[in-house]
Amino acid sequence: MATKSSSTKKKAAVKNVKKKKTDNAFMKPVQISEALAKVVGSKPLPRTEVTKKLWVYIKENDLQDKANRRNINADANLKAVFGGKKKVSMFEMTKLVSKNLTAIQ
Repeated sequence: MATKSSSTKKKAAVKNVKKKKTDNAFMKPVQISEALAKVVGSKPLPRTEVTKKLWVYIKENDLQDKANRRNINADANLKAVFGGKKKVSMFEMTKLVSKNLTAIQ
C-alpha cells in the first residue's frame, strides 16, 4: 500500500508545479557600450550573459588578484569599463559594468 500512496503523492506534486516565467529584466537584451564591447562583444546580450562573458575574459587573462581572489586587476580594456580604476572588488565590478549597459527600447 505504501507504493500506491507514494506514487499518488508524486503525481499530485507534479500537477501542482507551476511553470517559471522567463520574461524577467535580467533576460532582456541590453545595448553594450564601446568600452565593454572590447571585452564581451558588441551585439546586445542579456545581463546574465554579459556577466558570464566578463568572467570568461577575467579568467582567460588571469586578472583575478592572487592574494585576494575577490579583487579584479584591470587590464587596459577593463580599465575603460571600470572608470579608470586599476583594481575593483567583485561587488563593485557589477555596479561599474551596469553603467556600460543601456536598455533597448
